Amino acid sequence: MKKEPTLLFCVGATKAGTSWLYDYLAAHDGCHIRTIKELHYFDTIETGMFKRQLRRRTQVVASLQDRMVTAGGARMAPLAVKLQDALDWRDVLAEGGENPQRYMDYLTKGHSGDKLIADISPSYGMLPATRLQKMAALAPDTRFVFLMRDPVARLWSHIRMLAQRATKALDAVPDACFALLEQVLDGAQSGMTERGDYASTVQRLWAAVEPSKLKVMFMEDMLTPQGLARLCGFLGIGYEGAAFDRPVHVGPVLAMSPAQKDRARALLRPQYEFVARHYPDIPANWRKNMGEGL
Repeated sequence: MKKEPTLLFCVGATKAGTSWLYDYLAAHDGCHIRTIKELHYFDTIETGMFKRQLRRRTQVVASLQDRMVTAGGARMAPLAVKLQDALDWRDVLAEGGENPQRYMDYLTKGHSGDKLIADISPSYGMLPATRLQKMAALAPDTRFVFLMRDPVARLWSHIRMLAQRATKALDAVPDACFALLEQVLDGAQSGMTERGDYASTVQRLWAAVEPSKLKVMFMEDMLTPQGLARLCGFLGIGYEGAAFDRPVHVGPVLAMSPAQKDRARALLRPQYEFVARHYPDIPANWRKNMGEGL
């Protein structure tokens, strides 16, 4: 009889190393991680927007099927795995409602004694405590990880990512980045700061998850051998080396002006203060920003 694996929810934060962690776990010998990183299942339950998610997944299926037609050699096998995962997940979404067993069946399909399965969806950090409580009860051993990145750096990375996605012409990206930054600093883009509202997310996690099942961690710490080893210990898997200097989904290289950075620090001051109160062993880059204009 197979032992039930640990279920990991990595619930954010956005642009705080979740893609790096996904890649690490997907390649780890002790993990069974399917090829869709962000399932968005529980936020879809909260909004009821199953049809929207189903349309998106159907488009992904069609794209993968097109790629399979021209793929050859070594590309065929990984594409086939991605296609099957996309088809399986489309079937779950097609039910149009909450079905925890189908969700768990999707995560565990193909599981062969691995210690860990995972859903890494940063949007889950926005969920209410009542939903997080239900998620915590899904498996006998369910664990949550929340990654925090220096608030100013996280916000700027998030802005650059969204601006790049929204802009077709490469030379228009810088203007789009700075225009979006101004909107955020003026309070016109609250969704951007909500994704980095560590205080609110951590307090909801405290209310919903048993302390021994929750790890709140600095991204900067995770990206070190010692920090990653601690995370692996929390997850119950062996530590395996990693390429800590390998960037994932890096946006265009741009710098805020000194004035913009000062405004961003002021806007995010409550996040620095909350984290410093509860997690005082903060990284050096956080301390630098806390000491400049805060």
